[in-house]
Amino acid sequence: MALEKVIYTARATTTGGREGTSRSDDGKLSVTLAPPREMGGNGNGTNPEQMFAAGYSACFMGAMKFVAGQQKKVVPADASITADVAIGPIPAGFGIQVAMQISIPGWSKEEAQALVDAAHQVCPYSNATRGNIDVTLAVV
Repeated sequence: MALEKVIYTARATTTGGREGTSRSDDGKLSVTLAPPREMGGNGNGTNPEQMFAAGYSACFMGAMKFVAGQQKKVVPADASITADVAIGPIPAGFGIQVAMQISIPGWSKEEAQALVDAAHQVCPYSNATRGNIDVTLAVV
């Protein structure tokens, strides 16, 4: 689906793939990449799955705050999301799956679940992955 209007474009350049570096055009992101030991690497850098976990969880928190704001509610400052991004073989190569544990202190489980369900509909990462990978959202 094409965007109606581009608000912001992030740009990063990677050299060397999983055993290289990645840097944003503004220099605010600069990381050394290395496969984890579980994938035969030395583990001396970050990897795409860690960056995806950080990006998706941060984006999802933003979506929760957006939805809560529309409902005249406030997501507490100590709310947290732990994202697990797993990688493994699929028939066509490799795939990923995501499991997120969402904690919203002070909210009932039902209230938190309703917010999570609504945020999952507006989050750009959720919209990008919907129907493509398994995503599990658990209110804890």
